[in-house]
Amino acid sequence: MATDRHADVTWHGSLLEGSGTIDSVGSGAFAPLDVTWASRAEDPDGRTSPEELIAAAHAACFAMALSHELAGAGTPPEELKTGATVTFQPGEGITRIALTARGRVPSLDENGFRAAAEAARAGCPVSTALAAVPKITLDAALA
Repeated sequence: MATDRHADVTWHGSLLEGSGTIDSVGSGAFAPLDVTWASRAEDPDGRTSPEELIAAAHAACFAMALSHELAGAGTPPEELKTGATVTFQPGEGITRIALTARGRVPSLDENGFRAAAEAARAGCPVSTALAAVPKITLDAALA
């Protein structure tokens, strides 16, 4: 069954001088969040950006995909810590995404963990959605 997720944003003013608010998300899990061009391209100063939200979504999706890969291979993880760094270049857009994965996985060697992480990176729905990004790298290691 398909699921839809929704968010509403209000923006006031021009791109450079204006500001916005992520007013609500369908789940109610968070909001409001302030956004500005400066928080996107310069210092966040307590505000978020689309790229930070993409990073959070990608790290969460990647963790789920990696957990699934490992469990499917008969080596479920005790713990996974994943991260995503999204690089935004004004005038170019998102130019890079760097994923990290550290895990405690009993009876799995480093090569097995890296292979599962690569499969998870390739199969993660957010990775698939972001396939147009020129570079998505991965640094994976057992903890």
